Amino acid sequence: MIDAHPGPLGAYTTLRLGGPPGTLTVVSETDDAVAIVRKATASGEPTLILAGGSNVVVGDAGFGGHVLLLRTRGMREVARDDGHVTVRVAAGEPWDAFVARTLGLGLSGLECLSGIPGSAGATPIQNVGAYGQEVAETIVAVHAYDRVTDRVVAMDASECGFAYRTSVFKHSDRWVVLEVDFRLALSAESAPIKYAELARQLGVRAGDRVPLDRARETVLKLRAGKGMVLDPDDRDTWSVGSFFTNPIVAALPEESMPNWPNGDGFKLPAAWLIERSGFHKGFTTGGGVAISSKHTLALTNRGEGSTSALLDLARIIRDGVRDRFGVELHPEPVLVNCAL
Repeated sequence: MIDAHPGPLGAYTTLRLGGPPGTLTVVSETDDAVAIVRKATASGEPTLILAGGSNVVVGDAGFGGHVLLLRTRGMREVARDDGHVTVRVAAGEPWDAFVARTLGLGLSGLECLSGIPGSAGATPIQNVGAYGQEVAETIVAVHAYDRVTDRVVAMDASECGFAYRTSVFKHSDRWVVLEVDFRLALSAESAPIKYAELARQLGVRAGDRVPLDRARETVLKLRAGKGMVLDPDDRDTWSVGSFFTNPIVAALPEESMPNWPNGDGFKLPAAWLIERSGFHKGFTTGGGVAISSKHTLALTNRGEGSTSALLDLARIIRDGVRDRFGVELHPEPVLVNCAL
């Protein structure tokens, strides 16, 4: 456990934006993380948990409480049954390194989630998904510290409230995710390919399987082409990935618009709505921020931006889509000490 003398929190986020914390502690042991949060809870001190910082927007004023920078590491097998292996990963483990390790062990189920920045512990919070896979499909338990009951609990998937890009953990200070259990198939081949764009790139039909390494390489290539693989020299990757979720509506604003059936409604592609509302790749209103030149859903810091400028841009886009289509866009990242 290290008490750090931090600068701005932008040093710990993929946006590279955010003001200073009140205090900051770097933690590499799960027990230390629990002890620090328990103490802060008892004293009433606001506490922010950061790991990869890939899905958070921190205000320019920073965070006045205590920031816990989670750097726990490790993965181990905890069960094996019926052609599957359950692995437990520490919350601070970098996500893509964990995915690569599971594939190296011949475990299938996370290959389409390759290249996503952030930590393993953040994935259940967001119910991270891409290219036809979501972590909710393979998570069997989330181990978390419950601030209300002052206990470490193991929550099975049914207790996690997984839905599209959300869970009971998102926008809640109650739980601190410590470890996550994934049940993965023992297979040298991917899960059935669901996503049309990925299937086309692979040259297969939806439902086909491909070797794990081929699936990973193709996903990484697709993500990199959209600026969704972190690169310190590429400002298009200085983002939180997709800033807006794909909205779900009860009725289509226009019959011909692309959509995916979703329960009793329709999921609309936010990128399509944004582009058709006049906001193209590279669009900017100044302030050192812009829509990515590679992907319409990514709002980027060009190196001299601020959180306030980024949120101003997001509001212009949100309001433009609402004016054009009558559809409300909602942010995907967690907003800390700021609001849209």
